[in-house]
Amino acid sequence: MSSALSIARPVLHEQVAHRLRQMLVEGLIPPGGKLNERTLCEELSISRTPLREAIKMLAAEGLVELLPNRGSVALQLSEADVHHTFEVMAGLEGLSGELAAQRVTEAELNEIKALHYEMLAAYTRRDLSAYCQINAAIHRSFNAAAKNPVLTATYNQVNARLQALRFRSNQDGDKWQRAVDEHIAMVQALEARDAAALRQVLMQHLDNKRHVVIEQLRSAQHANSTDHKALPLLTQGHAP
Repeated sequence: MSSALSIARPVLHEQVAHRLRQMLVEGLIPPGGKLNERTLCEELSISRTPLREAIKMLAAEGLVELLPNRGSVALQLSEADVHHTFEVMAGLEGLSGELAAQRVTEAELNEIKALHYEMLAAYTRRDLSAYCQINAAIHRSFNAAAKNPVLTATYNQVNARLQALRFRSNQDGDKWQRAVDEHIAMVQALEARDAAALRQVLMQHLDNKRHVVIEQLRSAQHANSTDHKALPLLTQGHAP
């Protein structure tokens, strides 16, 4: 009995961590938002022990910040953080693509092509959640095909910080279409084993994402600034 429990427990908190990652990526827990343990336990039908273990995992991945005596909050990146992290990620993606084009097997290529067609189907349905999950799997597959464990470990660590931002960068129709076109070019370059072309399109893809995300951050900051400026006027209007 104790043996069964020792096996089940890590599986549970890993499942909880996976669900929390989805919630963070899809904005159900917004950047800077508090992870309310009572609410999350009710929503996920779990006790606090696996939830806290899952939150510790996410903190180690850099997705959650643990605040002394104040619980935990979702990662919130500044504009400078976004710029620097995407800059590094573009290099990692480019190197992954370059090595993948040189080392990919036929089986790996076929799997990536199958994922690509699934992603296109999700795009046709405008199913952003499914699209982003498949999209992330494709990028991980490029990295896996590079067959460099040090690159993979670094890639996973940096990429975890950007998944929520990459999700939101596809919410504009034209920019989403551009991202799809870039993915078509990626698969064509991989199939041709063109290392230089795949490196270039992946780096450009990440650079475009960075521009979109920074544009969104600035728009949000402007909206917040406008709201705050309006508050004194409202207060003045209601003053006796």
